[in-house]
Amino acid sequence: MSKLKLTGKQLRAIGYPEGPVISVAMQVMHTCFKHHTEEAALDLLRQVLNAPGDYLADEVFRPVAEKLVPAPETDGALISLNQNGIAFHVFGQEHIEEAALHQMYQAAKLPISVAGALMPDAHSGYGLPIGGVLATDNAVIPYGVGVDIGCRMCLSVFDLDPKELAGRESFFARELGEATLFGSGGQFDRAADHAVMEDELFYQLPLLKPLHGRAWKQLGTSGSGNHFAEFGVVNIVQKDEVLGLDAGSYIGFLTHSGSRALGAAIANHYTKLAISKRHLPQEAKNLAWLGLDEEEGIEYWKAMNLAGEYASACHHVIHAKIAKQLGRQPILRVENHHNFAWREQWEGREVIVHRKGATPAGKNVLGIIPGSMTADGFIVKGKGESAAVNSASHGAGRKMSRTRAIASVTDKQFKDELKKFGIKLLGGGLDESPFAYKDIEVVMRSQKALVEMLGRFTPKIVKMDGAKHRSWVVK
Repeated sequence: MSKLKLTGKQLRAIGYPEGPVISVAMQVMHTCFKHHTEEAALDLLRQVLNAPGDYLADEVFRPVAEKLVPAPETDGALISLNQNGIAFHVFGQEHIEEAALHQMYQAAKLPISVAGALMPDAHSGYGLPIGGVLATDNAVIPYGVGVDIGCRMCLSVFDLDPKELAGRESFFARELGEATLFGSGGQFDRAADHAVMEDELFYQLPLLKPLHGRAWKQLGTSGSGNHFAEFGVVNIVQKDEVLGLDAGSYIGFLTHSGSRALGAAIANHYTKLAISKRHLPQEAKNLAWLGLDEEEGIEYWKAMNLAGEYASACHHVIHAKIAKQLGRQPILRVENHHNFAWREQWEGREVIVHRKGATPAGKNVLGIIPGSMTADGFIVKGKGESAAVNSASHGAGRKMSRTRAIASVTDKQFKDELKKFGIKLLGGGLDESPFAYKDIEVVMRSQKALVEMLGRFTPKIVKMDGAKHRSWVVK
């Protein structure tokens, strides 16, 4: 007779709340009722769920009952989570890990939560999961935005023959290397010029003033991790009125990076403030919020928006350098933030929409959703789907952690995969190999109701962080 094997999904389906009780209940059932059928085991768990007080003295089910019976409030300082939480839609659930679902269920129980959704590229992060979308009532969650505030995609399309990428590969590779710097500490000796650095907020907020010098030297840099700059082929099958680009093939220049040290400092400072002001249960402390009617919340909102403008400026500096070297202006630019919060209307009310690793996809809103260093990215147009809170995925999403990717992918596998797709890689590493990511085609099929695909971007020459411990250059 086969042993009992329950899943968290089954327990949630019969009404168990997300949290430690699920793992405790599974452990009890797998240990004490391992030869029961799933039906019989779930029936027992239903009985405990319906009357947990009756099982507090039960030798077997006491650990489960204790988790189900609400703990008495002591001094009133601890903010309780709602027992059930708001309903939210999950897109591509079969491809999303349990940890990401757990984090989203926690966020759904916040007393400020109004609406939410989980995108098909979702995986666990801090606070909200990556790929998590949460609409709140007049409050902002710094870790619901993320550390890399305003992390952004930017695509410039040039009216150039894509054959030039192969015919003049060394030229394009050189321009990638000179247009930006990679690495967490990367700074230019000579700062670029941009109006964002004159923003008065740099001098008004005590937190920002000492960050100004470094932010200026990092203007136009790209960071590490999954940030990249790459040339590739843009294919447009038919003209779309919103996109305004004729069908055909073009050279595209695509970048992915955020607000660098500036955004990280803002995120960490205001997260600490939020945690100090909102005493949440330990498992939800990274979801602490700041009210937008509070001084700290107003400050964070201003700083977050400045970080977003700064991230945008970084991309524009890089793209301007490339346009100058190519000797022509782009005929189209598509760009969008993720890791940001917006004040929006949702079903007739004003809400604050956090998109942590999610792309805005309101009606006719353009965006770019990348795949991996070997997989196509997509130019998309939002459909304004309310169930997704007007959002879509921000990429393919990881299926392996960086540690697991480094441990399980060999150099030969990596090199063979790059050769298979004809990719010239400058920098990069095993932790960002294509094997570490979900299949972007599956992700896009899971969000057909959210975006319309208008074109594809096929990477050809890819530049990423070239730190010595992870550097990869394939010739």
